[in-house]
Amino acid sequence: DYFLRTIGLNDLYSFISYSATERNNCNYARARKVACIRSFFKYLHTKLKIIDTNPAMELEPPKISVKQPRYLNLEESKKLLKVVNGKYKERDYAMLMLFLNCGLRLSELVSININSIKGDTLKVIGKGDKERTVYLNKASANAINAYLRVRNPNGIKLLDKNALFVSRNRKRISPRTVQVIVKKYIKAAGLDDEVYSTHKLRHTAATLMYKHGNVDIRALQKILGHKSVATTQIYTHIDDDRLRKAVQANPLSGE
Repeated sequence: DYFLRTIGLNDLYSFISYSATERNNCNYARARKVACIRSFFKYLHTKLKIIDTNPAMELEPPKISVKQPRYLNLEESKKLLKVVNGKYKERDYAMLMLFLNCGLRLSELVSININSIKGDTLKVIGKGDKERTVYLNKASANAINAYLRVRNPNGIKLLDKNALFVSRNRKRISPRTVQVIVKKYIKAAGLDDEVYSTHKLRHTAATLMYKHGNVDIRALQKILGHKSVATTQIYTHIDDDRLRKAVQANPLSGE
């Protein structure tokens, strides 16, 4: 108890500085440490009441620059879909269509069950085991139906009979397998497979919906299954063209 009472704000800043200089912690890592320290000392002060003052109250995290998400533009997305081929082309095409049209997470895609598809709706399990409804556009529904017509149920492991996407080993497809497949097609499309990934396809879907579908941020939040609209804001990196048009659309612009 005595040791904890001797810790002051300068000690905490010294530790954060040590994390940067000696441990090579980036801003994100140091921000996480600050959050943990603040939470710990708040607990000591308000719950256990073993310290009279909370030295972490004024401990500020390092500023984190928000990186704009990388995504495929419309032409690159079309190019990616065109290169799909091979023995499992219907399955692979359906997976890419769901990533690019619905903005699914990788974990959501691999967990899809056949009985969770009802007409133009799809039930997926998102973060925190929360179920949400995904609406399928015509292209996505057609891609799924085309795959289901060639999906051979024979030999599929009993536990995975209901899995929509099945691997060549006749089991529910794994996240790693999907990542390898997506990387393969990204490379085949002449795109940088070091930059683009399954999650970048989610960024792509969100960006295309926002830029070309006039989807507002609240609707986009619901589509993507974000708990907070603050998370959704990273996808609304509208380009200069759209900003320019928005200003020109002001009814006073002609005055």
